[in-house]
Amino acid sequence: MSSSVAVTGLGVVAPGGIGVKEAWERLLSGVPTAARDPELEGMPVDFSCRIEDEAIAARLGRGLRWRTDRFIQFALVAAREAVADAALHPEEWDGERVGVVIGVGGSAMAHPGEYTKLAEGRFGAMTPSLVARSQPGMAAGEVSIDLGARGPLLTTSTNCTSGASGIAMAKLLLDSGACDVVVVGGAESARNAWGSAAFWRMGALSTRGDDPAAASRPFDADRDGFVLSEGAGVLVLEREEHARARHARVYALLAGQALAGDAHHCVAPEPEGAGAARALRAAIADAGLSPAEIDHVNAHGTSTTLNDLAEHLALRAVFGTPPPVTANKGVFGHAIAGGSAMEAVFSVLSLHQQVIPPTANLVRQDPEIDLDVVAGGPRRAVLRSVVSNSVGFGGHNVALVFTEP
Repeated sequence: MSSSVAVTGLGVVAPGGIGVKEAWERLLSGVPTAARDPELEGMPVDFSCRIEDEAIAARLGRGLRWRTDRFIQFALVAAREAVADAALHPEEWDGERVGVVIGVGGSAMAHPGEYTKLAEGRFGAMTPSLVARSQPGMAAGEVSIDLGARGPLLTTSTNCTSGASGIAMAKLLLDSGACDVVVVGGAESARNAWGSAAFWRMGALSTRGDDPAAASRPFDADRDGFVLSEGAGVLVLEREEHARARHARVYALLAGQALAGDAHHCVAPEPEGAGAARALRAAIADAGLSPAEIDHVNAHGTSTTLNDLAEHLALRAVFGTPPPVTANKGVFGHAIAGGSAMEAVFSVLSLHQQVIPPTANLVRQDPEIDLDVVAGGPRRAVLRSVVSNSVGFGGHNVALVFTEP
């Protein structure tokens, strides 16, 4: 059992909500963000959950916009918000004691325009910023540069769980004493032509093109796949004694974390959810709790047939009768690494505000899924501990346990 670390700052960039306040209000409203995407016109799936360019451009200077890709820009904006929210001042802190960990799943090299120049032999027309804006590790690198954080610098890339894996790694860094503060999260922009075509060909995307807003429907009997999205979630984590010494506001404690592999299939989850169940049990034990002491689960809830059923079986195996469950992807779609990090932020907010957001588009719950899924509106509840659950391609499973401070 490891020690708890304090969550002292939060930052979010999400479709329909730039900043924690806007994103949280959108989530509580239960109003989906999926809509037609002009950049996907002509694609087999032409809708997504999209962040407007102007909303990000206004927060970054021209130089940063030129040299960085969207996933990096999202990470920068969310990290700045989280650090300010934690009442930390980069010009004053000891940068060698501040780490940065940003999870990125598959944003690298998604630049079709540059591929065209390469194929045509127009090498001199290719942008010199391509490497700096494409590599997954540049999100953490740019955040580190922006904040003057010179401590441990890491990128986690575990597909859909990348943001959650980063949070788990950050806790290990703090537990080890390697730093006092870690700016951690995940960022992704999955809604591009490459992603749309690849996920559609795999059969993972919803094809509900006649009603995009209703396409992402976790745990619903009529679900047919997920909706591509983008965004970032960032948390400021501190060693608890460090946060208390500076009289910081503590939203929650990250009390437990665990990772586990399915060793089953490259994209399909283990049918019984065994890997997810192992991660859940280990994270709860790491927090020094029993399953009966968990009051709420923020589920991965992709809106795919296999994942939702397997996750349900994992929750039943661990809890017997699971506590109330929600799934944020009904509103925000699937932002890959950004999604698992945003869901951690929203789990902290649920605990802090004692409210569970609704699962959007849950009209007729799958009769095979025996869970108390919150739908129709937010639910007030007494929450002392919550779990944020994430699963991903390759059999990645990550569970994070947050408790009251």
